[in-house]
Amino acid sequence: MAPAPGAFDSPFAERTQWLYARRDVDALRAACAGAEGEADLLCRYRLYPLTRQQALLHLPEQPATESARAYALLAGLWGYRAAQASLVRMPTYGRRTLDLLRRARALDPDEPYALLVEGQSLLFRPAIFGGDKRAALARFRRLKSAVASHSGSGIAPLEADLWVWYTLDRLGDRTAPALRSRLLEGAPPLYRDFLLHPPG
Repeated sequence: MAPAPGAFDSPFAERTQWLYARRDVDALRAACAGAEGEADLLCRYRLYPLTRQQALLHLPEQPATESARAYALLAGLWGYRAAQASLVRMPTYGRRTLDLLRRARALDPDEPYALLVEGQSLLFRPAIFGGDKRAALARFRRLKSAVASHSGSGIAPLEADLWVWYTLDRLGDRTAPALRSRLLEGAPPLYRDFLLHPPG
């Protein structure tokens, strides 16, 4: 029996990642048409950085399915919402993000999306609120291993490497420039731009 349109199977996850890395918004939207549940969360997670539109509208407080992946993807979306929220709303959204991540880790501590979103959260959160670049680096290194053992997760090995590089760069590590040069070779458009013009 064929999967329903937008079902979160490995080919769907891999295709969304491929389109995301190539910054093909129209094709990604078309691929995501009719997506539900985890697939919808994945589509929103991939579309938001490209469009900043609609992906954060009507976010549920809890995922429809009890899986580490669903909790992690929803945590990532609430993290995006927190990052753009007013100072009044930011703590509420931030706590929701952390609660969803805790649930994801409890279900599967090696879920790739949980490692990715938690690493990003640790990296971008101010230290006063629990941010920790070295802890983020540890998550991204675990992510590299998790991606290797979770084939079809929809996270490319290069994406994991990018976050390792970016964290090393933020830490001022002397190995970061050589890693950046290696990753630039053949990087698709989105990742290439990230390497050339990383977030401040």
